[in-house]
Amino acid sequence: MSITLGPGPIRGFPLSDRQFARIAPHLPTDTRGKPRVDERRVISGIIQIMLSGARWKDAPSAYGPRKTLYNRFQRWAAKGVWARLFEALAQSGGPSAELLIDSSAVKAHRCASGGKGKRHQAIGRSRGGRTTKIHALTDAACRPVAFVLTGGNVADCTAAVPLLEQVSNVRLIHCDKGYDTNAVRRQIEDKGAAPNIPPKANRVWKNCFSPVLYRTRNAIERMFNRLKDFRRIATRYDRNATHFHAVICVVAVVSYWL
Repeated sequence: MSITLGPGPIRGFPLSDRQFARIAPHLPTDTRGKPRVDERRVISGIIQIMLSGARWKDAPSAYGPRKTLYNRFQRWAAKGVWARLFEALAQSGGPSAELLIDSSAVKAHRCASGGKGKRHQAIGRSRGGRTTKIHALTDAACRPVAFVLTGGNVADCTAAVPLLEQVSNVRLIHCDKGYDTNAVRRQIEDKGAAPNIPPKANRVWKNCFSPVLYRTRNAIERMFNRLKDFRRIATRYDRNATHFHAVICVVAVVSYWL
């Protein structure tokens, strides 16, 4: 089996020694009862499922019991382990002076329907049908630093509020026209940053905008394209929004922070 993750092909289990060494300090250590099976093998199997989009029961046997892969992912997602892992590695590079914000919609598979409290599972009806929007902040090197999930029918400027609350020590934030509202501009300025947003055509007063600096904004589009190379992100199969957010965090770590 040959899987390409990161800079080059890795045979066997996707996680190399160096990659797992970066993850290991952030994994839970409060085990009770029987010792856990090989962490590296289990996490590698979880990554393989996200890459292929296969059902958990179809995971290659080389990664160990399928039920172990499923239980480990679900339990750590509920405890916030994957989200904290992503946050820890994303913050390890220090604050970025320049950030980019945007969203991308993904189709929700029929098996993603029917989750408990389904109104709060970040699935909405839009022109593309039942969809989820992934709202993200990235630095100029394409590396994601924060995610927020909403239904596909939620406006970008609405989701920008909780996303920008996670920003600190930034000087410039690039946004597209969907974020050109007074509220978003004020929130960015309150953070001590300058918003670089192309003004909408119906604005009477055109705010300052630099098309030269704006050229770097394609970095966030490339980030979304890379995440969607993992089929479990390109199509949402998870009913629970917490689990889908965990999938995004794991893939972001593997793709950009290892």
